[in-house]
Amino acid sequence: MADVTKSSQPGKSYKEYLTDLEKLFEEYLHKKAPALPEGVKEAIVRFGPWITLIMMILAAPVLLAALGIGTFLSPFAFMGGINAGFGYMAGLLFSVVVIVLELIALPGLFKREMKSWRLMYYVTLLNAVHNAISLNISGLVIGTLLSMYILFQVREYYK
Repeated sequence: MADVTKSSQPGKSYKEYLTDLEKLFEEYLHKKAPALPEGVKEAIVRFGPWITLIMMILAAPVLLAALGIGTFLSPFAFMGGINAGFGYMAGLLFSVVVIVLELIALPGLFKREMKSWRLMYYVTLLNAVHNAISLNISGLVIGTLLSMYILFQVREYYK
């Protein structure tokens, strides 16, 4: 079976690119950026998983309704043009993947495990890709930078 982590360039895998990107964010968003106060960091780490859980519970009915209605209406979504249909389907797909990754990360966030922090890092990267695909420039720049800043400020709390 082929190794899907290998890129088209010899010598570097996708995992290595993600690690390099993580090091870049660590350098600029943790070491060089102004640090959050320790009390704020502790509050984010303590209450962040609970806020994530509450947001997921609130989003679940909306996502389930969108999936149910989307199944019925997906053929009609493309009547508005390929862009409208593609945007709707891509948004739905990204939402499902993000929620699944957050569900997987949630127990580890309560335990302050690094693997769960890394899953939230991947969720933020996926959201950045979704914002880029949907041409949401403000969400891409502001949302991604703010999310990455907070993630890398609290990274030291996860082992």
